[in-house]
Amino acid sequence: MRTVSIYSAITVTLLIWYGAASNPFRIGGLFLKEMVLNRKYMLHFVALMLILFCNKLELQIESTMTVTYDYAAFFHSIEGNFVKNLQDAFHNKYLTTFLGFMYVIVFQALLIASIAIYTFQSKDRRMFYAVCYAVMIIYLVAIPFYLFLPVNEVWAYDPTVQFLMVTDHVFPNFESQYRALSGIDNCFPSLHTAISVTLSILAVRSGNKRWAWFCCTSAAIIIFSIFYLGIHWLIDMCGGVLLGVLASTIAMRLSSAQFSLRRSQRTLKRSNINYVREDAK
Repeated sequence: MRTVSIYSAITVTLLIWYGAASNPFRIGGLFLKEMVLNRKYMLHFVALMLILFCNKLELQIESTMTVTYDYAAFFHSIEGNFVKNLQDAFHNKYLTTFLGFMYVIVFQALLIASIAIYTFQSKDRRMFYAVCYAVMIIYLVAIPFYLFLPVNEVWAYDPTVQFLMVTDHVFPNFESQYRALSGIDNCFPSLHTAISVTLSILAVRSGNKRWAWFCCTSAAIIIFSIFYLGIHWLIDMCGGVLLGVLASTIAMRLSSAQFSLRRSQRTLKRSNINYVREDAK
């Protein structure tokens, strides 16, 4: 876990430097400043952290439920051996190392770096708020599926599919270190897909071309990795893409509507002030 934390910190720092084209430590200082001085910013960030915590809470609730059904067999009956065939076609230990790094390290680094970059990039913080709203929407939609539509990961259902993260010794302790954060039957929709697609769409909407290019490329690689590593079904990916598009669209509208309302309030306030001044004359 310590090694993963070090890799994650280095990756986040490099991504902020690349995406913002600025000193990442300066941006880190700006984040701390906003957390202290901007109440609205701080509340949105805290809400984001709380919704991420809800995923762990979902696992605790799930452990108390007596659910014995699993829709993995149904998913397999629809898509057949898609994951197995893809894994067999591309299996290579060096590819496993690269895709494991993308799945574990880069995925979470993209979210953290996006928050930092958008904090630095726009004075009104509109894209920062859009990221917060989008991730919260994704989790609020996904958690009920995880509770009431359990789908085991492909490798856990199909013995012909390997969990390459472990069998190729990329992250051999994955099950003991990460399973507490992600249930083995929390497959549909794929969070890795949904969040990756969301960050890509928001990056494109932000106008930051270099960050948009990186996020879109990373999303494609991460989506490939969920199949290659033997984790997700094709249907999980389809659900994740749909959820990502939906969440990013709603999030942008919420963020834009919020600032449109604020502008209207400021305009009305200025009009009232001018009216009072004219009346006083």
